Amino acid sequence: MTQINDTSRDFRLSQEYQPQKFFKHAVYNHWDPYDDIPQELLVDDREKLIDHGLTDDEFEEFMNALALFGAGEEAVTEDLAPLMSVLDDVNDQMYISSQIYEEAKHTQFFDRYWREVVFPVAEELGFEKVYPTDQRFFMDGYVSLFDKNESAMERLLEEDTPETRAEAYCHYHLTVEGVVAQTAYYGFESAFSPRADDISAREYPNLEGLIEGTSYVRSDEGRHVGFGMFKIQELLEDGVDETVIHETMTDLLPDVFGTFEPFELLFKADALVDYASDKFDHRMDTITDDDRELPPVEELVQVEK
Repeated sequence: MTQINDTSRDFRLSQEYQPQKFFKHAVYNHWDPYDDIPQELLVDDREKLIDHGLTDDEFEEFMNALALFGAGEEAVTEDLAPLMSVLDDVNDQMYISSQIYEEAKHTQFFDRYWREVVFPVAEELGFEKVYPTDQRFFMDGYVSLFDKNESAMERLLEEDTPETRAEAYCHYHLTVEGVVAQTAYYGFESAFSPRADDISAREYPNLEGLIEGTSYVRSDEGRHVGFGMFKIQELLEDGVDETVIHETMTDLLPDVFGTFEPFELLFKADALVDYASDKFDHRMDTITDDDRELPPVEELVQVEK
């Protein structure tokens, strides 16, 4: 129970504590999924997709990628509550409250994009109008990944230990956001922006509305990844064995690869898997290297080009 008469500290908040810095950064970098993504950008995305003459299979894969993204944001919104309930530092609680709020905004952006871009394009091209919750979009690896993540969070309510907290951070902050989401952003930018590279399977139009929205999302999630890395470093310093981190993330890696392998028209699946593997190695190196400091928040939220 919170002690109102807590005499162990002078102020309620620790301004120099990293999670409090993350919270402040979230507050001062607020964005709105409707007001800050101009309507004309989404209209332009619609027209480009229609004029490009996507095949039915290409459009199906495009929907698949968006559906996975939206479902992932919704899952994190729903499943982070147990973590906030077990954290006992108000600075950590404040930060997680901002993350849940941001995940909800991300869910709203992908919902808006489906309503204002995907459905109108499907109608114009004569394709089936499929809702983003259609189960055809969710491959076994993806479902397994999020089932494990949900279990890791719920376990905190039954067995809150340093080890189960480390596992929870590994699931959501490091794997879902630090590897899967970052790889998906890279794939989107490869296929649908002027920065296209060899991960794109073929040439597609530049979708400025989609890239603008995912850039905002990606900036938020830089903080989310940073928070998880910081908390895991704390736990390692307090005695949690590194094998907990290695075993948890290694167990999730096949599901990560299984999420990207089915793509073949928008992206080159093997290139996405390689990128995900590199992200995995980078996260592991950063949190387990005693001499490696966490990057400043401004660097964490910078969108890689």
